[in-house]
Amino acid sequence: MSDPRQSQSIFTRGAVDLGALARSNAAAAQRASQPAPAASAGDHVIDVTEASFQDDVIQRSLTVPVVLDFYVDMSAPHQQFSPLLEKLAAEGDGAWVLARVDIEANPRLAQMFRIQNIPFVVAIVGGQPVDAFNQMLPEPHLRQWIDAVLKAAGVEVEHPEDPRLLAADDAMADGDLDAAEAAYRKILAETPNDAVAESGLAQVGLLRRTEGLDPAVVLSAASAAPDDIPAQLLAADVEVLTGEAEQAYTRLVDLIRRTPGDDRETVRKHLVSLFTVAGPDDPAVAKARRALASALF
Repeated sequence: MSDPRQSQSIFTRGAVDLGALARSNAAAAQRASQPAPAASAGDHVIDVTEASFQDDVIQRSLTVPVVLDFYVDMSAPHQQFSPLLEKLAAEGDGAWVLARVDIEANPRLAQMFRIQNIPFVVAIVGGQPVDAFNQMLPEPHLRQWIDAVLKAAGVEVEHPEDPRLLAADDAMADGDLDAAEAAYRKILAETPNDAVAESGLAQVGLLRRTEGLDPAVVLSAASAAPDDIPAQLLAADVEVLTGEAEQAYTRLVDLIRRTPGDDRETVRKHLVSLFTVAGPDDPAVAKARRALASALF
């Protein structure tokens, strides 16, 4: 599956002149004998026509991002994907608006956006298209795409606490590592690549490896045996657990530099597991990853 962040390439087939569309729609609105459909799924989900496009999309996008969902009624993509968009719009609680466009009922809009297949989803910010995709994205990727649109619009992104993660975190805080591990694994089975759950699972492993150990004894043993792989790995675990993560990363990167063969790969995997504990956004992890790449190549 292509990265949704690369979806702006959809617009390389030609610029979408929303100004021309708006002028044409103004004339169409004067001829329209029926008012545009009202919102059918709450204020955050609206149905858009050629006549209402100027007000419901262009004008509205000056104050809030509008996500256009082009669909064909009763089609499989519409039945499978549009409900997910509607769910996320409701969760957004006004941070953005989902505007649904029936292609068969509004062919000029489909022509304007040069739509060749569905689903076709376009983000409009400040009266202009800023990003788009034309495939069914899994929910985690769709959430990332919407977050990127909101960020581009200068909207602060806030997410409600996931009750599954709260339960897993509570189990780990209570010292019930078996329950915590089971909860994190369940989240990852339902939502693969969930960074928070991956971090939680890695923390469970770290706590298991260091349970009942005296940090001073572990670090002293590692100091006395600098080439003892298990001793060094355990020392790195203790350093992460005691807030010395950067020291742990440096310890293992240096060990990789002087370790050959299968042992080197063992150390690398252990280091990556410690990166997972911190999470991908930790600046120390980014720095250590660069040092790891230098040590490996």
